[in-house]
Amino acid sequence: MTHKIALNFEDGVTRFIDANLGETVADAAYRQGINVPLDCRDGACGACKCFAESGRYDLGEEYIEDALSEAEAEQGYVLTCQMLAESDCVIRVPAASDICKTQQANYQAAISNLRQLSESTIALSIKGESLNQLAFLPGQYVNLQVPGSDQTRAYSFSSLQKDGEVSFLIRNVPGGLMSSFLTNLAKAGDSVNLAGPLGAFYLREIKRPLLLLAGGTGLAPFTAMLEKIAEQGSEHPLHLIYGVTHDHDLVEMEKLEAFAARIPNFTYSACVASPDSAYPQKGYVTQHIDPRHLNDGEVDIYLCGPPPMVEAVSGFIREQGLEPANFYFEKFAASA
Repeated sequence: MTHKIALNFEDGVTRFIDANLGETVADAAYRQGINVPLDCRDGACGACKCFAESGRYDLGEEYIEDALSEAEAEQGYVLTCQMLAESDCVIRVPAASDICKTQQANYQAAISNLRQLSESTIALSIKGESLNQLAFLPGQYVNLQVPGSDQTRAYSFSSLQKDGEVSFLIRNVPGGLMSSFLTNLAKAGDSVNLAGPLGAFYLREIKRPLLLLAGGTGLAPFTAMLEKIAEQGSEHPLHLIYGVTHDHDLVEMEKLEAFAARIPNFTYSACVASPDSAYPQKGYVTQHIDPRHLNDGEVDIYLCGPPPMVEAVSGFIREQGLEPANFYFEKFAASA
């Protein structure tokens, strides 16, 4: 039996390793060519101290208090030279990936599906044999190389990997390098190179209600997260508010409805900022956050959208006099 361990490095790179039954995380990493910080290997120095964000594990019995205190262990810190995984785990490593002799992985794939969902949004799917080896945490992104150039653009996965295929929601930016390629030149079968996964914006273990806030194509990471939640289930309520600027920016509403049917405690709403909108709910996402969604602060908030939206939501939460248990956000801006 093996467990999959996600190692998240401080420079945003994520690498996955397999840990065998009875094998420490440090030994598993070294076996697969990743040199996590390590010194004594006996649980005495604390050099391999990391933070376990999710998963079940045995801390081991050989370490000493100076290396890992009881208080640190209760918070979720571990010594990878002693830690034995008992399930899939996510571990935050306080070192850059290059220091640990690893780097983001590179993959080659081909366009399998390309759809213009609206004048502002493109749905892109790519598929390739190498992608069967691609693992990522729902919410993370990858760097896609624009075919015919040496430029890359960062896009969040909008789906989980299935049969070597992944999908993205891409904003159609007039004059944008990737947008121009996808709208004018791209066709099924065209080769695409990608590198990753990357990013600290990803679904953590669900321990309390979630409030998900999406702006425009910032919906992408949430559809990947909802796929994962639909697979594993959740006993906590989840609510998503999806905000866009114009009516034509609203996409993937059928997919959200399907998630609402699959996930019993998931609800969603959408709003359009333009005063000329014909959509029933108008305004910004902050105008549609109900006090019950904040649950007196006992809530994890995930937000993905342009910088002004992130700043507006942050200000709104402060005005409520509440401090959420966790507030994770990802800002994005279009590249010309």
